[in-house]
Amino acid sequence: MPELVAPADWDAIITSLPDAHILQTSAWARNKQRVGWSPLYYAWRGLDGKVIAAAMILRRSIDLPAGVKLRVMYCPKGPLMDWQDLPLAAQVLGFLEQLCRQEKAIFIKIDPDIPLGWGMPGAPSTQESPDGHTFADGLQRRGWVFSQDQIQFRNTVLLELTAAEDEILARMKQKTRYNIRLAQKKGVQVRTGSLADLELLYHMYAITAVRDGFVIRSKDYYLALWQEFFQAGMAQFLIAEFEGQPIAAVVVFIFAGTARYMYGMSLEEHRDLMPNYLLQWEAIRLSKNMGCQVYDLWGAPNEFNESDPMWGVYRFKEGFNGTTVRYLGAWDYAPRPLLYRLYTQTLPRVLSVMRRRGKADNRKQAFND
Repeated sequence: MPELVAPADWDAIITSLPDAHILQTSAWARNKQRVGWSPLYYAWRGLDGKVIAAAMILRRSIDLPAGVKLRVMYCPKGPLMDWQDLPLAAQVLGFLEQLCRQEKAIFIKIDPDIPLGWGMPGAPSTQESPDGHTFADGLQRRGWVFSQDQIQFRNTVLLELTAAEDEILARMKQKTRYNIRLAQKKGVQVRTGSLADLELLYHMYAITAVRDGFVIRSKDYYLALWQEFFQAGMAQFLIAEFEGQPIAAVVVFIFAGTARYMYGMSLEEHRDLMPNYLLQWEAIRLSKNMGCQVYDLWGAPNEFNESDPMWGVYRFKEGFNGTTVRYLGAWDYAPRPLLYRLYTQTLPRVLSVMRRRGKADNRKQAFND
């Protein structure tokens, strides 16, 4: 059986586990507490006393009419373990299933970074992961279902940072190298940001959300999130400027040897100067200098064709010559099938209303703040 771990000890415990993820940290859990989630921290030990698996699990209650409360549970980018240890995986999954029933939750969701394959489907260099597909089959046999609600990006692009800087640059596509040099030649400068830049970062992020048609949370949410991770040494801000004026920025999160480009923002002005290419290159350089072995460009299409809303961003990321990784995605265990079906049928309608309201709020934040 696992043991409950104190939040103060959590990050040190999970750092040594395979694919330790920023979304499994205590700092991320504290961030989610601000919006109504409560975390549980579980760790499994081997016979030698070392931690061999861990899961930070978020719980949330949903209030319904007549005082009815329902609970949902989510283990973001976890659990963490060697998933090829099938007896251990079965033990951890069994505990999660039991916990879900004990908590009377509608479901528990997991989305560990288990690769199903590498490379864009159909490309000559594509490789599949038999272990990943076998694990997905095993989840189905245990009663888990592939989730309609994929909270995180299912796929991503990873760039190895072990080579020298000039070699990393040389491996990039010619157009990407050209655009990096163009930004430098045209006078774009990149500086590291500080807490004094938080308002600026959010303002640019809100403008980006309006322009690109996605919904973001409130200013308070992002300011608290970025501040906490920055002060913990787990986030860096890079801001591109032209003639002394900010025109674009990125927020990079760093944990357990991996840097993740999780937030990007830009103004409409001077996009022709290609600041986003230079920002990524400087973020790669900074991540390498901080000792990271991997740079995660954070997000690739679910469907690898031009109809996917991520396609344009993916083509940009491809230019840095990372490896496209296709992951298992989010899976749900739902011991109360009727409630789960009702939830999954209702959720899209609720999200549609929330997105409409969110887009209106984004526009207000971007232009009336």
